[in-house]
Amino acid sequence: MNEKKVASEKILITGIAGSGGSFLAEYILDNHPTSRLYGISRWHSVSSNRNLSNVIDSVGMHECDLCDLSSVFTVLRQVKPDKIFHIASHANVRASFHTPLTVMQNNINGTANLLEAVRLLGIDPIIQICSTSEVYGQVDPKRVPIAEDCLFQPSSPYAVSKTTQDLLGFTYFQAYNMRVVRTRMFSYLNPRRYDLFATSFALQVARIELGQQKFLNHGNLDSVRTIIDVRDAMEAYWLTATRGKIREIYNIGGDKIISVKNFLKDNPDKLK
Repeated sequence: MNEKKVASEKILITGIAGSGGSFLAEYILDNHPTSRLYGISRWHSVSSNRNLSNVIDSVGMHECDLCDLSSVFTVLRQVKPDKIFHIASHANVRASFHTPLTVMQNNINGTANLLEAVRLLGIDPIIQICSTSEVYGQVDPKRVPIAEDCLFQPSSPYAVSKTTQDLLGFTYFQAYNMRVVRTRMFSYLNPRRYDLFATSFALQVARIELGQQKFLNHGNLDSVRTIIDVRDAMEAYWLTATRGKIREIYNIGGDKIISVKNFLKDNPDKLK
């Protein structure tokens, strides 16, 4: 599909105040300045001013909770977007084991409400469902590198919620011919997300150097990752939404792999 040429294309990002959504907003405004950008952020979000400080004056912000269908319907009726990047979600694997129902209800119901509101309004945006490689779970080494046809084997409540989002996107394409593209993101470096993988490691290293922490905490050192920068990840989102094929799935990740152990090998004495 060729990129849609619209002078003032309206683009809506759910979760725009989050660590990924804010970088996507910056990418769009820097590289596609004729677009009109809108964002959904929950009324109690505390990250919007911090993450969006560089672009807030160029974004039409809407207070909205995706778990409230009437709220979603109202925003979509006002904006009538040409593209929707659905990034909003509770995105923490470990936390999903502590609050599984909250994570699943938020991610699944929020996605269902978004798709239902689009259907009820009769608008026809391209909708990118931003899923994750977590839907694949523990993959047989024979299936690595992981292709888009790898079986779903979610191994956390978070992964279950993202698998359901993914399938909802496909269902609404099949049933209502909605223009859905699905992406499954692998690991990326994100300086605005302090609690996950590489950024968490960097923060811990800084704390160790300051004498505030003795050991670096980590997970499975033999786990293998492919890592890209968040800015490249957001460009990939844009490319899949503008040049991707409707109904298709796109894995997004780096072309080099590294184990967690090798990622941290410069500080072997500080691992715990």
